Amino acid sequence: MAAALTVAMLAATAASAQALPKTFWGVVPQATPTAEQFQRLQRGRVGAIRIPVPWSAIQTKEGTPDWSTVDALVGAAATVGIDVLPFISGAPPWAVATDKTVSSQPPMTLPVKTAAQRVAWTSFLTQAVERYGPGGTFWAENPTLPVRPVHSWQIWNEQNFFYFVARPNPADYGKLVKISDTAISAVDPAAKIVLGGLFAWPKQARSKVKPLKAYYAADFLQRMYRATPGIKSRFEAVALHPYTSIYQSLTPQIEEVREALEASGDASVPLWITELGWSSGPKSAGNSFAKGPQGQAQQLKGAFNLLRAQRAKWRIERAYWFSVDDQPGACNFCDGSGLFGPGFTPKPAWSAYVKFTGGQAG
Repeated sequence: MAAALTVAMLAATAASAQALPKTFWGVVPQATPTAEQFQRLQRGRVGAIRIPVPWSAIQTKEGTPDWSTVDALVGAAATVGIDVLPFISGAPPWAVATDKTVSSQPPMTLPVKTAAQRVAWTSFLTQAVERYGPGGTFWAENPTLPVRPVHSWQIWNEQNFFYFVARPNPADYGKLVKISDTAISAVDPAAKIVLGGLFAWPKQARSKVKPLKAYYAADFLQRMYRATPGIKSRFEAVALHPYTSIYQSLTPQIEEVREALEASGDASVPLWITELGWSSGPKSAGNSFAKGPQGQAQQLKGAFNLLRAQRAKWRIERAYWFSVDDQPGACNFCDGSGLFGPGFTPKPAWSAYVKFTGGQAG
């Protein structure tokens, strides 16, 4: 009977995982995974991976971009059958002058202020889609790879937060989305445009000092809609980064955004959670994201159960865990946010993760 019960439980877990689209559960790496690490993710049935496409690093000088780092990620993901979501951000100094009056790290400015900036951004996006989209040059140059074109493109990252935009501005971001949609759709009319992941509740949004260094996600969205006529037809999904000290607080963060979308007349648009996570670092008074190894796994389990249960109500299409690996010094919890620790050693959170995907932990 015990053996039969075990088999039944495993079957129920697999059935639950299969009820969701393959791409529902994703991950975000901080360092480029090796081929072996990609295979480990495949065995865990990770369905999607979100990768950076930093314009400032890929096209350091005006001219032909160097796609080598993106090639490596796209090729490795294609080999193991994992869907790729690129997020494109960061303008190089030759295209957009650095705003040195702002202490963001690095001080980024959206490329929408001048015709030259808009042309440069459009050109970069066009080349990216021509390389990785359907019929792209990357696939032609690598005929031994399984052809898995990129179909979704995420525009910027946490555009409501000063760390990623020197002076967050909903109207400017709306312009960027419209420019991006025009550029990408000209190459791939079927491509999906995904808004950059909005930081749900940045503490700087409470400040009364102008200009604002951050906006709450819901406020930023509503302002973008009001400032940008026709914006609803220019993207297919809204993305959110609902970072919080406990998974129970995901509910008000997500519902606040859904209410903002309804108020803006766009209630049917789906939501992608493109970053979500906690750290396995030791608990401390100064870092509410640090939960210890078992606490990290518990937060993942609670969050994933919640997202799965509320998927239809909240119109959630994807959820990406941040991150695959630890990266010391990258942010206040990045040194412990990984599903894997040093040497790609799995943490309890990885075991918890694969229970939702129906994959193998080993």
